Amino acid sequence: MSDQKSLAKELVEAGVIFGQRRSQWNPKMKPYIFATKNGISIIDVKETIKGLLLAKRFIAKTVASGKDVCFVGTKRQARGAVEQHCAACSMPFVTERWLGGTLTNFRTIRERLRRLEDLERLAETGDIKNYSKKMESQLAREQKKIHRNLHGLRGMTKLPGALVVVDTTREQNALLEAKALGIPTICLIDTDGNPDLADIPVPGNDDSMRSIEIVIRELCAAAAEGRGQRSNASPEEMGAAAAAAGDLEAPNAPRPARRSSRSQFRADGRSASAGADAPRAEAAGTAPGA
Repeated sequence: MSDQKSLAKELVEAGVIFGQRRSQWNPKMKPYIFATKNGISIIDVKETIKGLLLAKRFIAKTVASGKDVCFVGTKRQARGAVEQHCAACSMPFVTERWLGGTLTNFRTIRERLRRLEDLERLAETGDIKNYSKKMESQLAREQKKIHRNLHGLRGMTKLPGALVVVDTTREQNALLEAKALGIPTICLIDTDGNPDLADIPVPGNDDSMRSIEIVIRELCAAAAEGRGQRSNASPEEMGAAAAAAGDLEAPNAPRPARRSSRSQFRADGRSASAGADAPRAEAAGTAPGA
């Protein structure tokens, strides 16, 4: 309890409770707003703590089950914190620009990363000097561009188990891709954001560098805890952790479509009729004069 109180105090001092102007608010964020003062929406810090603790628990379970968590923060206020803390816990991240298809077309992203490795190998071995000056300059620009956009995803060899996003309005494309693939999302949402895009919303000021740094630090600490459990766990324990992570679903996570009883009845009816027609066909085939 004392840790939660100290965390709440730290968040309040960092300005996490200050939202956008009342004229810019999203009505869907009303449950997370405590009051309005001088035209500024004040976020309920209890809701922030609640969402943050739920997100930490979910991330720890997900990472312990063998999956990675991808952090997305392309706005200037979030880049430094995301790069620093994700590098410390060895989690993939995106801080420059979200490329369309990063998740839905992940095979192409892996191909570009392999291309980056080839270009770096050329530069390290000195074989790039065998090309002309013009070609060498083009290869150097290509390497710089790929490294700038994708260097944070080099360790992500498969789709992540969850996506952490700062500012839902700015990272809407990433959230839509995650939703299409059924990947749970954890979002730091300001009062002008849409909480429907997040499976685990963490209401808070997404424009303050200090508040972003604290939230990312806590989530990366949970990821590091889950990675420690992963490294010390046996294969049987890993399977149990994966089952536990599957049981601990995000509140708004999309669930697989269930087959209706009517469609099942139709399918069973077809199979039954097909089975009934088979003896008739055999009898017709063995009939005299056929």
